[in-house]
Amino acid sequence: MIRRWSKPPVEEQEQPRGFDDFELKLGDVMRGERATIGKSLLDVQRELKIKATYIAAIENADPSVFETQGFIAGYVRSYARYLNLDPDWAFSRFCQESGFSVAHGMSPQASTKRPAKVAKQAPVKDPFADPNASFVPRGQGFMARIEPGALGSTAVLMALLGVIGYGGWAVLQEVQKVKLAPVDQTPGVISEVAPLGGESTTVAGMDESLSLATPSAEALDRLYRPQALDVPVLVPRDGPIATLDPRTVGALAGETLAAEREDILNDMSNLIAEAALSEGEDTPVQVTAEGAPELTLVAVLPSWVRVQAADGSVIFEKILNAGERYVVPAMEQPPVLRTGNGGGVYFAVNGQAYGPVGSSGSVVKNVALSVADVSESFAAVDLAENDTVAQMFRVALNTTE
Repeated sequence: MIRRWSKPPVEEQEQPRGFDDFELKLGDVMRGERATIGKSLLDVQRELKIKATYIAAIENADPSVFETQGFIAGYVRSYARYLNLDPDWAFSRFCQESGFSVAHGMSPQASTKRPAKVAKQAPVKDPFADPNASFVPRGQGFMARIEPGALGSTAVLMALLGVIGYGGWAVLQEVQKVKLAPVDQTPGVISEVAPLGGESTTVAGMDESLSLATPSAEALDRLYRPQALDVPVLVPRDGPIATLDPRTVGALAGETLAAEREDILNDMSNLIAEAALSEGEDTPVQVTAEGAPELTLVAVLPSWVRVQAADGSVIFEKILNAGERYVVPAMEQPPVLRTGNGGGVYFAVNGQAYGPVGSSGSVVKNVALSVADVSESFAAVDLAENDTVAQMFRVALNTTE
């Protein structure tokens, strides 16, 4: 019996799968982390010192690529640390996906694979060792660095330099070129040259009746010695100035009369003075001023003295022994005195003694060395009553009683 109401079989429709529906392997995680940090297999090989084939074998979970099985655990853990992954988790996932198990050091699996000596296989070419591999980035060639627009600019610059160079060369040729202008009369050519003492020379192309006189020795000498040098002509340049009379011409024309009167008066006074001297008068005319009185430092006892100018410069500094003196120079501003033994220093003004500067053994400073200040500040000393001071003054001034 046929069931008329039976439902036909429903085909299973494929539903879209999510991220969790796919199996996430260790190689996918490692490749994603390596892409995140922007490193290629060659970059990892240079930084970790591990062959790029071993790195690819780790990502593909293929332990058969390794020559020594004992180094697989270290390679996997080092690569996991490089990618900031857990080394133990990465190694356990590698063992699960590849079926690799750690063998002890004496087992045959831990030894290095050696090819059989009987059959020689062709060496396997490492694709990562080939510098011309398709995935290796290539550098730009020489022509790739040249822009088409730069070729036109370079050509224009070279053409401009060529034009400038050719123009300079043409100008130089024109400057150095010598041009001869034609003349109406053809110059004659001397066919025979007579000696210097001869009277005439023969010129080709000229009439024989004509003679060419040679210059004499005096004419040649005159050529190099012009006539103007024999008798030089001297023209006085101050002639017009010398003819001027300052008493009648110029800004001082009116003052000349007063000057002449003053000269006349001076001449008269000189004549009167000479007449007075000739008559034998006792009072001669004084024409110079009397000298200023002299100030002298006299040491009665050994004393250190220093004389300074008004600007602070040291004029005199010494230890004056008993009987020595120092003449103070005449200056616009009086100097100052400083001594270490005020009782041993006296002053002498035109033979008159003043002092002492201070007490015995005392330091005296800033004493003005002028005749007026010494006469007013210090008392006069009677040399007749003080024999010691009088004796030192006689020795210093070289005077006798």
